[in-house]
Amino acid sequence: MVKKFDFLVIGSGIAGMSYALKVADKGSVALLCKTTLEEANTFFAQGGIASVTLPWDDFEKHVQDTLVAGDGICDRRVVEKVVREAPQQIKELIGWGVDFDKDKKGDFDLHKEGGHSEFRILHHKDNTGQEIQESLIEAVKRHPSITVFHHHFAIEILTQHHLGVKVTKDTPDIECYGAYALDEKTNEIHTFLSKVTMICTGGIGNIYQTTTNPVVATGDGIAMVYRAKGRVRDMEFVQFHPTALYNPMERPSFLITEAMRGYGAVLRNSAGQEFMQRYDARGSLAPRDIVARAIDSEMKSAGSEFVYLDVTSKPAEETRREYPHIYEKCLSEGIDITKDYIPVAPAAHYLCGGIVVDLDARTTINRLYAAGECSRTGLHGANRLASNSLIEAIVYADAAAKHSLAHLKSYNFQENIPEWDDKGTSLNEEMVLITQTAKEVGSIMSNYVGIVRSNLRLERAFERLELVYRETESLFVRSVVSKSLCELRNIICVGYLVIKQAMERKESRGLHYTIDYPFKNELSAADEA
Repeated sequence: MVKKFDFLVIGSGIAGMSYALKVADKGSVALLCKTTLEEANTFFAQGGIASVTLPWDDFEKHVQDTLVAGDGICDRRVVEKVVREAPQQIKELIGWGVDFDKDKKGDFDLHKEGGHSEFRILHHKDNTGQEIQESLIEAVKRHPSITVFHHHFAIEILTQHHLGVKVTKDTPDIECYGAYALDEKTNEIHTFLSKVTMICTGGIGNIYQTTTNPVVATGDGIAMVYRAKGRVRDMEFVQFHPTALYNPMERPSFLITEAMRGYGAVLRNSAGQEFMQRYDARGSLAPRDIVARAIDSEMKSAGSEFVYLDVTSKPAEETRREYPHIYEKCLSEGIDITKDYIPVAPAAHYLCGGIVVDLDARTTINRLYAAGECSRTGLHGANRLASNSLIEAIVYADAAAKHSLAHLKSYNFQENIPEWDDKGTSLNEEMVLITQTAKEVGSIMSNYVGIVRSNLRLERAFERLELVYRETESLFVRSVVSKSLCELRNIICVGYLVIKQAMERKESRGLHYTIDYPFKNELSAADEA
């Protein structure tokens, strides 16, 4: 079945929904949702969203904090853009119904997180992402030009090679015409034709065994764009959140927001000793890459599987009021955070690289835009500054909206798109193999491509993933398409990109730390590419 819309949005987090709202007055919008509107990385963002609001704060401070965290490879033009446009985008979020916490005077109740020199994190209790997501959902539901397609999984974006035109890395003008999507309820594959396609598919956390990401975060958009010969960069910079609640039986891992360390919590090793001062003068408020490596070092030295986060020095009532969801979650696990230490360990959390986009959120494929965690804007460099991700997503959704609306009249529908060829069989044995292989990929990535890396580990990961790739592609050719099989292909593709680009970076920088190259270069070959 063929469906036509002016705008096709793949993904339903803050980037996808805000883009849809910004363009919906000028055309019809199809919003493809992998599961439900609530299941997106945005929903799970506890900490908040960064923006300069205080009179003694200023844009340059926020810019410098971002550049320092990014360890020398941020694009300053991008940093300036996001920081300076942030206040206006905050106003738009408030206009869509987002309720940020305020103090008794009516001013924003701001948090401070690692790497920030000022209090500038707007939040809603300890569930800011949920508040933003739910507000945007209500705004999307009210708009008559937006059609939401629940449980629709994008399989591939439509480009020239679907028309019989050979696409290579040197193809100068690849065009995107929409996407093929699987309707899970009917098991039919629909062709979505669009004048403009926007990819907002989120992160890649589920290529690892332990992640704070929802189960839908399998790098789908990045894998689709890479297969279509679009440019993907900086995949080696995977941010591990230092403090996920230690519970091996739970997936995704429950996040203990960094704002709690800004509030006064301190990290302690398994012996109950503070340790961060030995690694960084900023202590528990050092940037995430430093904190994650410090925790990893402490765990390996002690042979433990977690360290502790201690917030017991703060007033109990205040802690319960400021962090109600964390308090209730920990209490359900038998931990009273006002009296007990919280067991925490790093977990895969955020990707700083992804689909390369310019200042207008345009990818290297014409008529295809990307925003949010799946995109590589140049804001984060080698390490994301806390709470910069949500503001980046909406600023770039705004940029994409402005550019695509300005060029909409010059885009037409491509009519001669063939239907998806869905030949093949499906056996129960294949479904078991898919599940087992996905777990194998998670094991490879966690064991060999984690917080601390080496040439030997990366080579072993590459060799093992190559075998898994060949098996999976053979399965894909002979099997009926399913979401689980497509997700497996995507996590293998994304895992390959992380490993390959990590092998190309002959230095340690930001989130990429290797024992073979413990120092950073003035300019890496990976940055010159």
